[in-house]
Amino acid sequence: MIRATTLRRATLALLLALAAACARGDELAAGIQSFVEREMLRQRVPGVAVAVVLQGKPLLARGFGFANLEHTVPVTARTVFQSGSLGKQFTALLLAMLAAEGTLSLDDTLGRFFPEAPPPWSTVTLRQLLTHTSGMPDYTEGLIDLRRDYSEDELVALAWTLAPEFEPGSTWRYSNTGYVLLGAVVRKATGRFYGDLLRERVFRPLGMPHARVISEADIVSHRAAGYRLVDGVLQNQEWVAPQLNTTADGALYLSLVDMLAWHRALRARALLPAAGWEDMFRPVRLSDGSDYPYGLGWRVDSVADAARVHHSGSWQGFKAYIARYAGADLGIIVMSNLAEAEPARFVDGIAALIDPALVDPGVEAP
Repeated sequence: MIRATTLRRATLALLLALAAACARGDELAAGIQSFVEREMLRQRVPGVAVAVVLQGKPLLARGFGFANLEHTVPVTARTVFQSGSLGKQFTALLLAMLAAEGTLSLDDTLGRFFPEAPPPWSTVTLRQLLTHTSGMPDYTEGLIDLRRDYSEDELVALAWTLAPEFEPGSTWRYSNTGYVLLGAVVRKATGRFYGDLLRERVFRPLGMPHARVISEADIVSHRAAGYRLVDGVLQNQEWVAPQLNTTADGALYLSLVDMLAWHRALRARALLPAAGWEDMFRPVRLSDGSDYPYGLGWRVDSVADAARVHHSGSWQGFKAYIARYAGADLGIIVMSNLAEAEPARFVDGIAALIDPALVDPGVEAP
């Protein structure tokens, strides 16, 4: 009888604890929803998809607002957004996978794959391209005509004509050109288009049903429209040549469903050996011996004395952000369809609601 009474009490205590946790979860979800709706109005964002994953369980995963204003289509978890530079983490993963199996080494030089590469580009390593320490100027900063369809070979040839901004390995500067070259390296090393390899080796195995390289011609279910503010008025995104939306620097379609599957893979350290993931999230070591807080396609730093990996994306009327806080076992994903959106404000505001200590001290909480 005593044992039965003790068991009943323990069971009741567990049920009460679970009920309290559920109530706390519901309260948090409601607070996050309210915050997202307010921030959308403040930023004038037409549509947002938001996921919050706490200790492996989705606290919130839903859409807000509209994916297409002309047809008043609401955002859902299946709405497909452009990735912008969130795509770089998938390019980096693919390179790391090829390195793990011995197809290439991240310390290989461009000269191995492109004998025609002139000095100093012939001695730049794949790791320097991945970490933005190559000195390669960014082709999106006025170096090309965004309405011209450049082939991959033409973009590679353009890269060879650029003068280094600094000695490779000596400092950090963001370069989309470097990731375009990485896509070309994948083709040289495997004979395959990087987007096809991502589909076969990353998206399908991880259960990312909507993830793919951008296409202007294909019928893409649940595709969102991108917008921009011009003199305070919402307009459709500017047109970019279709071929420029296939490069490895961030030309993917992704939905919230896809990103939740990606977060599960990050949490489980899937597809790569442990050493590969450690390499992915290790700050790059510069030639003077100092570290810079960027890994392989990820910004890497810490908040509340715990590691954080995060990255933004911005392209053609879309803004996105993913952040993973290791100490709290928390992931936050925000995808939006406005060029002027500030997804980091959504992420910081949501993090503050969950734990104020997770907000970067250098960032004013919304």
